[in-house]
Amino acid sequence: MSNIDPLSVEREHGAGVYALRGLTIVRGEGARVWDAQGRAYIDCIAGHGAAILGHAHPAVVRALAEQAGRLVSCPGTFANNVRAVLLARLAHVTGFPRFFLCNSGAEAVEAALKFARLVTGRPGLVAATRGFHGRTTGALSLTWEPKYRRPFEPLLPEVTHVPFNDVEAATKAISGRTAAVIVEPVQGEGGVRPADPEYVAALRSLCDEQGALLIFDEVQTGFGRTGRLFAFQHFGVVPDMVALAKGMAAGVPAGAVAIGPRVGALPAGSHGSTFGGNPLACAAALATLDVLEGENLPARAARLGAWALGRLRRALADTPAVREVRGLGLMVGVELRRRVTPLLRALQEDGVLALPAGPTVVRLLPPLTIGEDDWRRAVETVIAHICHMS
Repeated sequence: MSNIDPLSVEREHGAGVYALRGLTIVRGEGARVWDAQGRAYIDCIAGHGAAILGHAHPAVVRALAEQAGRLVSCPGTFANNVRAVLLARLAHVTGFPRFFLCNSGAEAVEAALKFARLVTGRPGLVAATRGFHGRTTGALSLTWEPKYRRPFEPLLPEVTHVPFNDVEAATKAISGRTAAVIVEPVQGEGGVRPADPEYVAALRSLCDEQGALLIFDEVQTGFGRTGRLFAFQHFGVVPDMVALAKGMAAGVPAGAVAIGPRVGALPAGSHGSTFGGNPLACAAALATLDVLEGENLPARAARLGAWALGRLRRALADTPAVREVRGLGLMVGVELRRRVTPLLRALQEDGVLALPAGPTVVRLLPPLTIGEDDWRRAVETVIAHICHMS
């Protein structure tokens, strides 16, 4: 094993669907990761936001080890003590009465779409331009970016995309044929774009008027990322379903659909998941919630995010290369007037890992536990490289 070159092996035997960044990560601790040569990086990718407590968090490691020694797999046709505790805990922290447990964000979106069509008996779905909801067939139908969709069309019928934050367009699109409207409270892949409160309130009213369901895609924004435990809490609006994943179990595959009373209990056999709600993932999710709440990490994300947005806006206000700085909590984006790939490469060379959010936006999604010195260094490194570009 020690003679294997991971990059070469992945290039030869991987499916080829990932644009490899020429880096082999072998270890992580907190908000730092190390490559095969022993070089450390500040990780502002954090598993695309999934490693919400950082890497190798002791509480999650302990929960996984203890649960693995008791029971790993238990299908949903049997009750399970760890799953039951998680369901009750999710009900308490979200205010939603029911949950479907799964393994990923795309699975959560797929389930929510099925539930919406089943409950309403309608075919129509409305999503937003620049929205990203996953790459499986149903979720891909709602994802706006044509480069993701076109090679696989035809996809689901009766899907309409309307401009994000445009109340007039939403009013025209939502009708008596609409089963559900799905929206990200902060668009991630679409450029780190927060929804306007007035837009979210209008979607709620329009769905109520037309008998449609409102679905929030909080796969990336959930579990403290935006400065509240769930992003819908910023808006004073309660959706009918919420798709959750990524940070739910601090990097262990886990997802859920929070199901409101307008949907209610679903017929037996209408959906399912072999691995969904397995005791191992449930134990990790419970440990994650313990840390998030016990250390008040959503409030910390709000504070660190507000500092970063203020610092970036001040430092880059007169920088020709920058179009806009946006974000909410520890979900921060800087939109450039040029392609972002050279900036991402330069940051990686300088020890900071960051994500794109579309072709021109650099996105920072650090663990909520990131040390203040590391966060400051990451932000200042971004500023320095963008100013150098200009």
